[in-house]
Amino acid sequence: MSTLKYLTAYAPELQQQVQQMIDKRQLADFLLKKYPKVHDVSNDKYLREYVMALKNRYIKKSAPLSKVAYDSKIHVVNNALGLHSYVSRVQGTKLKSKNEIRISAIFKKAPEVFLNMIVVHELAHLKEKEHNKAFYQLCQYMLPDYHQLEFEMRLYLTYLELDGALYT
Repeated sequence: MSTLKYLTAYAPELQQQVQQMIDKRQLADFLLKKYPKVHDVSNDKYLREYVMALKNRYIKKSAPLSKVAYDSKIHVVNNALGLHSYVSRVQGTKLKSKNEIRISAIFKKAPEVFLNMIVVHELAHLKEKEHNKAFYQLCQYMLPDYHQLEFEMRLYLTYLELDGALYT
């Protein structure tokens, strides 16, 4: 039995079901049937437009974003799929802050719903810094099936780790 590191927080019964799918080589079929194609948000410019559209739709009054980009240095092994960074600097007599969102480059070739889930997660950090109840409520406000998509994104990451690219 392989280790399902992306699914360790889930019930053992669920992990066992996933392991059976892996053993029967059914995980790719499940993912491809549910998510047959990847998004077309292929570069940083399009990613910024995508993120800003979601931000303006759901949390318009939150802090502005100074940078949005794909980042090939972010790797899921470091428990990061995206990063929200907040930097405060003193400029003269004013305190300036910058918010940045970086999304792992692994999501350049992924289904749009997984990119959406990661962006929603990072945008929620503009309002809630911690992974608390209010944070997850905000995620669900922006994306009602957030938890299901997070689980399926974890299935996708498990597949990538075991078998490599799913989409060419």
